[in-house]
Parts: sequence; C-alpha cells; structure tokens
Amino acid sequence: MKTPAGHECPHFYGDYFRGKNVEECRLLKAQNQLWSPDLCKTCPVPAIARANSCQFMRLNTVVARPLAALFQRRVQVQAFCEKSEQNVAEPQVGCGECHALPFKFEIKE
Repeated sequence: MKTPAGHECPHFYGDYFRGKNVEECRLLKAQNQLWSPDLCKTCPVPAIARANSCQFMRLNTVVARPLAALFQRRVQVQAFCEKSEQNVAEPQVGCGECHALPFKFEIKE
C-alpha cells in the first residue's frame, strides 16, 4: 500500500472504507513505537523492501532523533537474518549467505 509520502511499503496499512481514515505502520506498531505520517518521508523500509525480499530477514525499527536532525524524528532500522543467525550490515544487500549467486564471476583477460 502507498504511504502518505507516496512510496509502496508492505508494512503500511490504510483503511479508507466508507469514510474511515485509519492509517498505521504495522512494523512500528508491532515494536511498540509511535507512528506519525511525517515519518514516512525519510523511512528507509520501503527502499529496503524494494531491494531485498529475503524471507529470513527481520527488521527491527526504532524511532529516534539523530544528532544531524535534532527537531525531526526518524526511523532507524537494524536487520537480522534468521537463517544465518547474524546481524545484517546492509539490509538492501542482505547477509550474503541466504541467496548466494549460482555461479562465480570470472574476469578473463
């Protein structure tokens, strides 16, 4: 579903049936974080979902105010792979063990 910022996000939910106006981020709600529509502008989760669809990667989110943006709350994401049981440094790429390339790249000169 599209977020208020216009990005497709698998965790955003909006119910507009018969005049309802219910919007929520189910990822933040599951982790007991408060959501507001302005968080969707800078949220990295839609980009991570577009780049990596690994079924074993779990995202842990925290809403915080980083030092660079003192007055704006932002969503910070940490990823964990349940298959390899390790933290994922780059969630867009993945852990590197779940979806290995089927062949090896060779440089021929």
